[in-house]
Parts: sequence; structure tokens; C-alpha cells
Amino acid sequence: MTYQEVLAAARSCSGPYCKACPVCNGKACGSIMPGPGAKGTGTVAARNYEAWQQICLNMDTICENKPVDTTFTFLGQKYALPVFAGPVGAVNLHYGDKYDDLAYNRILVPACAQAGIAAFTGEGSNPQVFRDAARAIGEAGSLGIPTVKPWDRDTLFAKLDEAKAAGAKAFAMDIDAAGLPFLKGLTPPAGSKTVEELREIIEYIQVPFILKGIMTVRGAEKALEAGAAGIVVSNHGGRVQDGVPTTAQVLPQIVQAVKGKMSILVDGGIRNGVDVCKALALGADAVLVARPYVTALYGGGAEGVRLLTEKLQGELADTMAMCGVHSLAEITSDLIYRP
Repeated sequence: MTYQEVLAAARSCSGPYCKACPVCNGKACGSIMPGPGAKGTGTVAARNYEAWQQICLNMDTICENKPVDTTFTFLGQKYALPVFAGPVGAVNLHYGDKYDDLAYNRILVPACAQAGIAAFTGEGSNPQVFRDAARAIGEAGSLGIPTVKPWDRDTLFAKLDEAKAAGAKAFAMDIDAAGLPFLKGLTPPAGSKTVEELREIIEYIQVPFILKGIMTVRGAEKALEAGAAGIVVSNHGGRVQDGVPTTAQVLPQIVQAVKGKMSILVDGGIRNGVDVCKALALGADAVLVARPYVTALYGGGAEGVRLLTEKLQGELADTMAMCGVHSLAEITSDLIYRP
């Protein structure tokens, strides 16, 4: 298959909400929820995408002609490129009933590992989803990061214990999932957490813990205070709150505040290797790409995941070469064009 054939195949089985657009830019789905849209006016996802397109890179080919190295080390593990598949839950509700979360993660996790990256897995109200994803991660050599919702203390500890026993060696929490409509009023409850509550969770589990959903300097500083190993600068693709800034807008100030003190990842509208290079130039250590991996898997299963990953890696390598850098360490803010 080619990547274009993967997209065409995805259009035959995604929906009725997701259209598997040629570029996943948030415009066709708008505010469609259920579906892959954004909350309220539905504009945040589209603005995330547009913000990366407004950033330009400085091209420079007067340099040594040598191979580009896109490899990336994160939490002691080496990856082919600084890209992770982002966590997605309730895929059958939002993207079509070809897969449910259990089947989706069983394909995604090993496919990402084989492609040289790793998946952040999502979860929802079905406890089996988190359990099964952790098992898949363990079977893939612990390549993957299960992402847990901000449940109450006892539920969290039980989930984390079970996932750690299954082989997970790092965890994430999408702390902003407190704003997801389907989590409101559930038993067990889910909601925001204090620094003290987060510190208790992180000290309890004793493995690297990443907080996803950080959009301010103060939020990043509180994550650091709680003991997080890293953060994901993310507005949840606009699905938890309307009217917020884009991730590209807030990333530089967060980098300035906590760079070197913790890992900084970013998501939100990153759709190709050029965007990945821009995010790294703004100071991120790596990126998460979520919706496109859903489309790739729906359209081509494990092969679709491989093809998308190869596409992103090739685009990143080409961009780096044309900007005169040959390793991730050479990517700095100098690559960003500033009028």
C-alpha cells in the first residue's frame, strides 16, 4: 500500500463523523462530538493546525553533505524519530465501528514498536481498555506509555498497579480530561488534581510520570513541583475547552520556563515532518500525533501505522537536510524565521 491508498481505504470505513481528510486540519469535523471535532465553536483544532503553518523555517544548504540522523532517546529508550502516536479513546464512537479501543490498541502498540516509535494509549470508562493496553505494551517490550484519566485516588492506584505489573515502565495522565463531557458524573469520579495529589500519585508509582494537558508556564511549574518527568503541551485537540490558545503559541514560554528540568512534548495539529521540525526548533523534545494515526490504522492496520511513521520520518529528514542540520541536537530556535 501507499499512504494515499491508506487514506482512501480509511474513507470507506471511518465515520459517519470522521471523513479521513487528505489533511487532518479540523475543518471538516468542526464541532462534531461525538466525532473527532472540537468543543463549542469547534475552532481550536483548526487553529492548532493553522498555527504550525504560520511558522516558517530558515533554509540553508551551504553545509556538509552527510546523512541526517533523526534518532531520539526518551526515558532511556532509543526511537527512530521524536514522534509518538497520541492517546485516543472511544475510537468506535468517534471514528467508526471497525475497531473498538481494545482492538485498536492491540494493533497500534506493536505496530508503533515495529516502526521504531511508541504509542501513548488512551482509555475511557471501560476499565478493560487500560488493562489491555498495558498488557499490549508489556508484550511489546514495554514500548508504550499508557495514559490514565484523572480518576479518584483508589481507582488510580489500582489501575497503575495492574498496568505496572503488566510491564508498563512509564505512565501519563491527561489531566485536562477532567473537561471531557463523557467523564462528568461518572462512578468512579474523575476531575482535576492538586499538586499534592499528583505528587502522591507520582511518588506511589515510582516510575516516570508525564502530565498531558499543560498550557501555561504556571501549569508546567506545578507539574515540575509535583515530580513529573515530563509534560505534554496540549489542549486536547480543542475537545475539553473552547477559546484557548494553540499549542504552538504557548510552547515557547513554557520551554523558556522548564527546559532542561523535565521533558517537554507537544501535540495539537502537527501533521507532517516539517511541523515536527518546527516544534523541535521551538524547544520541544518530541511530539505526539493522534488523529492521523487513527486514520492510518483504520485504513491500513499495522501497515498504515508503518507508512505514516515512514512518511513523517522522511519529511523530517528532508527538512533537516534543507535547513543544514544533521541531528536533532543541531535543531535550535535559529531555524525559525523571524521577520
